[in-house]
Amino acid sequence: MSSDASGRRDFHPLRYGQCWEDADILLEALDIRPGHVCLSIASGGDNTLALLSRRPDRVIALDLSPAQIACLELRVAAYRELCHEELLELIGSLPSSRRQDHYRRCRSRLSADTRAFWDTRPETIALGIGGAGKFERYLAMFRTHVLPLAHPRERTLRLLRAMPRDERESFYEGRWDTWRWRLLFRLFFSRLLMGRLGRDPAFFRYVRGSVAEEILGHTRHALTALNPSENPYLQWILTGRHLTALPCALRPENFDVIRAHLDRLEWHCCSLERFLETRKEHSIDRFNLSDVFEYVSPHNYSRLLERLVHAGGSGGRLAYWNMLVHRCRPPEMADRLRPLTALAWRLHAEDKAFFYRAFVVEEIV
Repeated sequence: MSSDASGRRDFHPLRYGQCWEDADILLEALDIRPGHVCLSIASGGDNTLALLSRRPDRVIALDLSPAQIACLELRVAAYRELCHEELLELIGSLPSSRRQDHYRRCRSRLSADTRAFWDTRPETIALGIGGAGKFERYLAMFRTHVLPLAHPRERTLRLLRAMPRDERESFYEGRWDTWRWRLLFRLFFSRLLMGRLGRDPAFFRYVRGSVAEEILGHTRHALTALNPSENPYLQWILTGRHLTALPCALRPENFDVIRAHLDRLEWHCCSLERFLETRKEHSIDRFNLSDVFEYVSPHNYSRLLERLVHAGGSGGRLAYWNMLVHRCRPPEMADRLRPLTALAWRLHAEDKAFFYRAFVVEEIV
């Protein structure tokens, strides 16, 4: 079995310069302990590294894309070579004119393929590798060309300040939720523009309904029910860097423990299906599956889920996101996989990466 997405997408460009799933809810969902073996979709690398903060015995990162593997590998080199502030500068969380110097210090730790990938992208490094992906460039277009047509910068910065929920709701209703904001948002985050500029048309093969309208509703939740001053994903979208909040892997309290456990991390450029063919039964305890099921048919989703359950042991956990396509354990697997629905719903309500329809947590019986 091969992934639906692998046959339709071009995996050579870098799609994501950072992870757009909330590692805080991921870590709580997976409840990683010392002794665990974890399997993680690499993507931008942040959430794979965040798993190391819980000190598992081993983390195995996979991605179909050599570019995403290069993204993870450069982060690993940065944790080894740089101090915390320099790491934030290289990512783009902090403004800096030293990013090329930081990269040169990391370069000797990279494989030949990863060096070749980053050596040809000096402008990308100079701007911060967290903004290197197609999706981040899409968000940058929104931030620089669309958002200013709806709101001046001072209003955007006001939105990101700490304030009580009732004030956030009042500000959103009275100052932010204008007809111009709604119109521009619906146009820019339409299926057509997001497919061409942000993700890939193949990602929408199984999507039904209005993409923009659903994301607009999630955005309102992030701007009112959640606190924007504590949301690194929202801050990057609206300003291009992290102002008052950082993702889990970039927080200072996690830097040293991640660095100390980098030898427990390995990565492979291959499909999830291909990797699982090599695994023994009951050999993996925790699965960070990102949103990989978004891009496969219901039939192939069920087949892949069977393989994951085979590789996991009793009590093992799977965590994954639904953005626009509904995927959760099929009824025929009820005797092998138990949904942790209450936990998943609670965590989804707290999800700072707010554009997802659902967060799914399931436990192997």
